[in-house]
Amino acid sequence: MKNTIFSAVFATLLATTPLVSASVPAPQTEEQRLAKQVRHELITLPFYGVFDNLAYSMDGRKVTLIGQVTRPVLASSAANVVKSIPGVEEVVNNIEVLPLSPNDDRLRIALYRTIFSQASLGRYTLGANPPVRILVKNGNVTLAGVVLNEMDKNLAGLFANQVNGVFTVTNNLTTEK
Repeated sequence: MKNTIFSAVFATLLATTPLVSASVPAPQTEEQRLAKQVRHELITLPFYGVFDNLAYSMDGRKVTLIGQVTRPVLASSAANVVKSIPGVEEVVNNIEVLPLSPNDDRLRIALYRTIFSQASLGRYTLGANPPVRILVKNGNVTLAGVVLNEMDKNLAGLFANQVNGVFTVTNNLTTEK
């Protein structure tokens, strides 16, 4: 009787072991941990908004920051917070500070209102870190980020082109799928 119970318990353990081990996440490498922490630090920066675009690349423990920002303090803050992450050995700051221009500021507001006032695109303003970025440099507009589908991408580009004073629109939006 004891052997039968022992065999049943042992067989159950063997049968369920692959299920338990399959649900355990794979351990993160040091580089994956650093990348996750860099991303977190960048998206939680104060004053990081819809008119800024920050990205990074990693080569081991070296982090290269890229993108465009409207405020010089945001570029230096990004470099400083990444430097303070344990494990990061070197930070290269290639973030472009967009020129200060009242006309570009006017265009940013007009683009925001025009694009996101549309019923199908308004959902992209929700949340602390909107997925769509509007970058304006000397009247030239670049849309960056992620949208749900090709139609939303095309609509954003179409509405951006309708704003008075925009010279060109580069639609770099990508779709989620």
